[in-house]
Amino acid sequence: MADETNQEVETVSAAAPEGGEREGRRGRGRGGERGERGEGRGRGRRDDRRGKPEEEQGEELIEKLVHINRVSKTVKGGKRFGFAALVVVGDGKGRVGFGHGKAREVPEAITKATASAKKKMIRVALKEGRTLHHDGKGHFGAGKVNVRSAPAGTGIIAGGPMRAVFESLGVHDVVTKSVGTSNPYNMIRATFAALGEQTSPKSVAQRRGKKVTDLLNRDGHHHTEAQLEAAAAAITE
Repeated sequence: MADETNQEVETVSAAAPEGGEREGRRGRGRGGERGERGEGRGRGRRDDRRGKPEEEQGEELIEKLVHINRVSKTVKGGKRFGFAALVVVGDGKGRVGFGHGKAREVPEAITKATASAKKKMIRVALKEGRTLHHDGKGHFGAGKVNVRSAPAGTGIIAGGPMRAVFESLGVHDVVTKSVGTSNPYNMIRATFAALGEQTSPKSVAQRRGKKVTDLLNRDGHHHTEAQLEAAAAAITE
């Protein structure tokens, strides 16, 4: 019996270091994984912080406050009042975005909305840097919007939220009409839906594997090569 107990004690003591080694290996592996993950996260954040100021350098953005709404949240002790802001941001050269933010104070809500708008900016192709290339329609919820290109000197014929979008975008001549709701959120989303469908002759020619002059020469009139090249240079800006 004594020999059997001694054998059991020897087997247990011999198995213990193996388990300890396994646990140690696991602990090292977890620590190593955490270290690697931590390093990866730290590097990514540093790169993001370094990249943001470089992108924002030299940009003068146009910020327009479209709408402020007082909102309330019902809690146990009563109601908490706050503010919701809708902001449109653009560079006046073909880039525009919108965002909304909520906070207990108006300035903080505007700051949040502006930061959100800067993250969601889109680029819109403009004709001669002043108007749209073609007509378009936008729809979101109950909001329906029609946008039309206009000749020089027309101005921005738009109301309320739509005017803020086109002024921030850098459009000088456009004719618009909003049909349906007057909710500024739905109007702006419908306007961005219409702007998202805008295409330039240059992008169409690249997609179809042709030249811009080939697209302009399909109007049934006879044009010289010099006239076609001048027209192509005027609209591909």
